[in-house]
Amino acid sequence: MKGKKHFTFLLSAITTLVLLVSIVLPASTYAEENSDSFKLTIMHMNDTHAHADLLPNMMTAIKEVRTEDPEALLFNAGDVFSGTLYFNEYHGKADLALLNMMDLDAMVFGNHEFDLGSSENGHKSLSEFVSAAKFPLLGTNVDFSSDAFMNKLVKNEFTDSPEDGKVFDGMVKEVNGEKIGIFGLTTEDTANISSPVNVKFLNYIKEAERAVQAFEEMGINKIVAVTHLGYDSNPDFGNDLQLATYVDGIDIVVGGHSHTQLSEPVVINKDEKGTEKEPTVVVQAYQYSQLLGKLQVEFDGNGVVNGQAGQLIDVASKEEDSEAAAILAPYKEKITELSTQESGAIAKKTLANPRLTDSDVSVRANETELGNLVTDAMLAKAKERYPETVIAFQNGGGIRAAIEEGPITIGEIISVLPFGNDPVVVELSGEEIKQILEHSVSQAPAESGGFLHVAGMKFTYDSTKESGSRVISMYVKVNGEYQEIQANQKYLVTTNNFTAKGGDGFDVFAKAYQEGRVQDIGEIDWEQLRKYMVEDLGGVVDPVLEGRITDLLGTDPETPGDEEEEVTPEEPEVENPETGGNEDDSSDTDNPTDATGSETDDDNTDIGDNAGIENDTELEQDVNDNQGSKETVSNSSEGNALPNTATSMYTMLLVGGILLVAGIGFLVFRMMKYSKA
Repeated sequence: MKGKKHFTFLLSAITTLVLLVSIVLPASTYAEENSDSFKLTIMHMNDTHAHADLLPNMMTAIKEVRTEDPEALLFNAGDVFSGTLYFNEYHGKADLALLNMMDLDAMVFGNHEFDLGSSENGHKSLSEFVSAAKFPLLGTNVDFSSDAFMNKLVKNEFTDSPEDGKVFDGMVKEVNGEKIGIFGLTTEDTANISSPVNVKFLNYIKEAERAVQAFEEMGINKIVAVTHLGYDSNPDFGNDLQLATYVDGIDIVVGGHSHTQLSEPVVINKDEKGTEKEPTVVVQAYQYSQLLGKLQVEFDGNGVVNGQAGQLIDVASKEEDSEAAAILAPYKEKITELSTQESGAIAKKTLANPRLTDSDVSVRANETELGNLVTDAMLAKAKERYPETVIAFQNGGGIRAAIEEGPITIGEIISVLPFGNDPVVVELSGEEIKQILEHSVSQAPAESGGFLHVAGMKFTYDSTKESGSRVISMYVKVNGEYQEIQANQKYLVTTNNFTAKGGDGFDVFAKAYQEGRVQDIGEIDWEQLRKYMVEDLGGVVDPVLEGRITDLLGTDPETPGDEEEEVTPEEPEVENPETGGNEDDSSDTDNPTDATGSETDDDNTDIGDNAGIENDTELEQDVNDNQGSKETVSNSSEGNALPNTATSMYTMLLVGGILLVAGIGFLVFRMMKYSKA
């Protein structure tokens, strides 16, 4: 009997221990697995384009993020060069003075960094920028070996001890005990849209695969690509979406070049065959120093992304950092003086920029002399690079100021076209041109920012007819004579990249962009206008109305043969000089759009209001509360919410505690019963 009681007591004790182990072991195992997770914060900027005035505000935003997370990384995704007078005067030195304060972890080369190659017979200014940088640069697919200025700064290696002022294939950063592999890619299109001279750009897919392999051989399973490829740019030259789809092993893509405003990160978790893959998080932070991106990513113990959250911080809403402002001050003073400098062109009369609030005509509803000047400049300069170009389109919402009679200053030119849009060429059919013009005049006679000024063509429409069926006739000028545009014929047209990507609701342009029919010219619009007025017009600026756009208002149209002779001479025939080194970038500019193509600019917003840039992009979302990424493209998917580990652990411990108390109570009861026996 006593042995039986001993056996019963022993069985009870073993049962209780098993129960305790079953409770504690899963909890401790979970805690051990969770301890392997790793959180990384990345700040990012791109396509600042010499807009140095906001960099002191950017410094404040960066400091605020580092106060929350001192280990946060900071990347620049390229195109510091070109865009404003800061670059024209200082060739990147003004920007660098501020960037060196920011403690950048790395920067990738943008296509504009190679703009001065032809004029300098190599990259002297770029080499000076790199050597003075207090951060490393990345050129995984850039071959500098034949450039006498840059080749001595290049270290073709993947290193865990990167040096400031040097160029690397890749680098390793240690953050909170974890190693992060980082490499950089520049668009291969740079060879066409800038002036790299002897610099070559290698296949971005092959070089990305080489980088991933190098890091994996170093035992690194967390990899970041800092790119200047474009989020969804011309697929013939590659973009971030393709990179994330085709190359396994990349966890994060920090992008630039397309000036895309990704208010939330995009997560790609399928490969080119549609098969599930480990997720890649893609981010980009618009343009012109206006937004600072902040990304938080969590990795599991195997280095796989299992959660992310991101936001764009409105830099203009921050106070200037006083130290940064003081450093910029002498540069800024000089630029203020330069803005009043005469361009070399003289306006024979005031070129108004009318609106219906104070005029019978509007830049957003009617042909204007200034609109004709701008489009003439676009067409002439496009012909220099692409002689087959026959038509130019400029959205009225992108023309923002008048030009006064007399000497035209640099500041005036920039005020006319303040967004720094980059011209492109697009191949369109005659039918597509008709659809574009229908959209252009769909609101007439009311104002519309998408109303298009034209050069190289003329057309008539009837605003009394139903929208979509208003265009009556379209003619294109060929060899000095107007010919009717044929629906099935292909035409090469030039416009700005905002319009070419579907801005102002131009779906036909958006489709052409998606199909890879858009090619950057490699210039900036205000510089294009300045060159045209000085070089092509000889400094004499006197455009007139020519009947390029005519609202018939219910009357019968005239044929071109019935028209009166034009007041001004025909457009000058422009020779095709040797291609110089200029610029490109796929810029989302005049009326900024987000990744879905939705307009974010108010047509009535002036340049003082940042041209309608959204200010509510700061999502203020905690990484643990993120419910995933907004789906913005067909091959993206929602991000995975970060695990709610605190709640899970609390629940398990509570249940375990209750069972533990019950088990101990049962054990005590059995012991007492045994002792009494």
